[in-house]
Amino acid sequence: MGFMTNVLVVYDRSAGHLLHEQEYERRRDAFAARFEAEKEYRDHANIEVVVLSAKSRADLLRTHARYFLSLDELAARMA
Repeated sequence: MGFMTNVLVVYDRSAGHLLHEQEYERRRDAFAARFEAEKEYRDHANIEVVVLSAKSRADLLRTHARYFLSLDELAARMA
């Protein structure tokens, strides 16, 4: 399968803002951190906690740009 990057993302949907990002070498470590973050933010309906995996950070930026780029940056990509 090769090397994969596993990134924990904590994202505030209402603000459109990335709150936290942490990269993990091992997928299981990323998911352990996800479960902890879900406990921390369980009372915050607008907070999204996900683990994203890809071959590279560039792949994540291409497939999940909304987590990493501002609204202006996203709009510029679409123009």
